[in-house]
Amino acid sequence: MRTAVPEFPEARLRELADRYAAAIAAKRRRVWLGAAVLIAVAIAAGWMGEVSLGNFVENFWRFPAYFVSIAPKFSFATAWSDLADWLWGLPRWARLLGDTLLMAYMGTLAGALCGFALCFLASANLVKSGTTVFVTRRVLEFFRTVPEIVFALIFVLAFGLGPLPGVLAIAIHTAGALGKQFAEVVENIDSKPVEGVAASGGSWVQVVRFGALPQVLSNFVSYALLRFEINVRGAAVMGFVGAGGIGQDLIEAVRKFYFTDVSAILLLIVLTVMLIDFLTERLRHRLLGLEGSTR
Repeated sequence: MRTAVPEFPEARLRELADRYAAAIAAKRRRVWLGAAVLIAVAIAAGWMGEVSLGNFVENFWRFPAYFVSIAPKFSFATAWSDLADWLWGLPRWARLLGDTLLMAYMGTLAGALCGFALCFLASANLVKSGTTVFVTRRVLEFFRTVPEIVFALIFVLAFGLGPLPGVLAIAIHTAGALGKQFAEVVENIDSKPVEGVAASGGSWVQVVRFGALPQVLSNFVSYALLRFEINVRGAAVMGFVGAGGIGQDLIEAVRKFYFTDVSAILLLIVLTVMLIDFLTERLRHRLLGLEGSTR
């Protein structure tokens, strides 16, 4: 049986075609307007930042030249002695690198716990008070808006040199970043378990514990591990302001033009970060895989 295809009057077809053409034209205007705004903002940013393409092209060679200058000199006949000279400070650097890892670990742990405590208060689907949600979100914004290095400098002035300022700086910034991510995860949960716990007479803490937490815990751990990767890199530069870790020796080598020391320390940092990234990535994927297999 053949289905009859409705035929529109010619005037109606022209009207639909005109509407379609108008919609396409409006979309193109928005795209061109957005591109123009983007280009204008880029030009304004370049003008305010005094960006000079000529100066960039003229001096770009200095960037690879610096890495060439810090590369160690090896010869086949004296390879072992050259390697020993290059890594002469390995015991000290390894200890400082361990301090950096501990700073990142303690800062991540403290910040994750603080973000965990605040994220539920920043979730509009769990808290009825708009004031509480607003204030908590602004606090988290302040924590993550101020750069870690600024917090570290303030804490160095308050507590003196050492790892403690670095740990506190990382913890505060981590609390702000993870608190926002945790809150977004909580706001996307299934509301039925939450409503079920509340309907059965559960308190707000019980609603969070039994209705929300089981749905988000694996994501929380995944985000915390990802933040640990970031904090390891951040802790490596805390020594620039005297907040402990291997960054203190790195900035000293840079300032004193100890080129081979710079390359050796950078190599240790890069290898450590790569190893941690690999391990935490595998662990995060395992957690997400386990979560997916239980659904």
